[in-house]
Order: sequence, then C-alpha cells, then structure tokens
Amino acid sequence: MTQNMNEMIERAKTLVEALPYISAFSGKTIVIKYGGNAMNDENTVRTIMQDVAALKIVGVKPILVHGGGPEINSMLSRVHIEPQFSGGLRVTDEKTMEIVQMVLAGKINKNVVSLLNTLGVKAVGLCGKDAGLIKVKKYSPNGTDIGYVGEIVSINEKLLEALTGDYIPVISSIGADEAGVSYNVNADTAAGAIGGAVGAEKLIFLTDIDGIRSKENDPTTLISRISVGEIEDMIESGAIKGGMIPKVRGCIDAIRHGIKSVQIVNGTIPHSILLELFTDSGVGTMVTA
Repeated sequence: MTQNMNEMIERAKTLVEALPYISAFSGKTIVIKYGGNAMNDENTVRTIMQDVAALKIVGVKPILVHGGGPEINSMLSRVHIEPQFSGGLRVTDEKTMEIVQMVLAGKINKNVVSLLNTLGVKAVGLCGKDAGLIKVKKYSPNGTDIGYVGEIVSINEKLLEALTGDYIPVISSIGADEAGVSYNVNADTAAGAIGGAVGAEKLIFLTDIDGIRSKENDPTTLISRISVGEIEDMIESGAIKGGMIPKVRGCIDAIRHGIKSVQIVNGTIPHSILLELFTDSGVGTMVTA
C-alpha cells in the first residue's frame, strides 16, 4: 500500500471519528470567545476562522465573541496613553473608551467578518450597542471607580436567535447603558452571559495557554477538568490571578446560566476548535458545576 493511500485512509478515519460529534452538535449553538495573543498571528487567525466556518457548514450554530486587548494597547501607545488594569479589567477613561470602541467595533470586528465571508459562510458584525444586544450599568468592583467599564444587565437573545439560522454573529464586547453611553465590557464575561442567554450547548474560550494550570508558569500542571468550587479556591489562594480571573469568572457565570460544558482551549494550536469538538480526546481544561 502506498504512502499516499495510507494518508488517505487516516483522513477517512478522522472523518469517521468526527461523525458522532458532528451529529451531536448539529443544530446546537456554540459560543466561541476569541481574543488575546491568538489574534496576533495571521495563520492562527485563519485556522480559527476556518474552524468556525466548518462548524456552520456542518450544521452547528456558532456565535463568535471577540476581544482585542493587544491591539487596543498598541493603539493606546500610539496616542501616548499608558494602559492601566485593576483586577484583570482595563481601567477605561473617556479617551480610552473611544479607542476601545474604535479598535473593537470598527477594525477587528469588520476584519473578522470579512475573513469569515471569504470562507463560504455568511457572517454579520455586531457590538453590544446594536438593538440593545448588551445592556450594561457602570461596574465599580468593591467601590473602585475604573471608568467606563460595564456590568452586564441583559442580553438581547432574540436578536441572536433570529440571526444564527443563516448567519454567524460576530460580536465585539462594547455595551451601552439606558442613556446610550458606551462601556467597555470584558469579552470573557460577555461570552459567558451571551452563552447563558441563548442556551448554548457549549462555550469555548480560546486563549494563548493550554488551559488552567495549578502553577501558572508550569505547562506540565495543566488541569484537564475542574469544578466551579475548585476555581473559587484557586482565585482565593492566588493561584489564578490577573487577566485569568475574568476568564474563569466567565466560565463560572456560564455554568450558572445553565451552559452544559465550558472549555478553555489554546487557540494558537492549529484547528483547536475542531480538535476539541470533533475528536475523542479533546484539548484544554473543562469547567464543570
């Protein structure tokens, strides 16, 4: 048997392995949060979008929620504004809010939509201000004023349900209060709230590490499965800190909103979404109730 034939057989086996998972997820909504350093490499971005397009083509209903921290920081640097963070959240004054909205809703969102549209699917770009998609109020953690940072009050799930039949909603995490004022919403938090509101079957957080680690800088301490209670203990002990806190809080919120499965996955691994959903082994850390 030729090497070429062996390769073809292995590809066929991969397809057979994927069939039960494709059948299980067909017609179901899956929310994917994408951001951070996974957005910085052109090849990584393309493989992520290929995965999202593939989901749509096989009958899954993906919703893509994106952030854009590194690109926001880059733009702030150009206008000589020093980024500031508090508890993993961006301190957002009025000028910073203008930059955040410009980068997320104006640049990144439309680039993602355009790329998806070249892959044989129909994507539509939204931010939380569209049709009251993400309504917020000012968030002041422990009484600390961190500027125009929004706490989610409600999600317009009917808008998303109307779109997911034909389109892939691509959502930038900008919210608005009752007066229409723009607020920066942490994208991890937004993904959890959106997933809960639409009754998503699964929520996937794409990040630039393999998942939750018991020791932050040691890849060998990856935790494959963790409960909400164990996450709370790790936050309290300081094992989970900084920008990872909003991510795991988004996982907790999603579980409490009724999402069956939440996964933190390394988005820099080629086709990590398909590996997670359509193979026996999966990747990353699964968060459970």
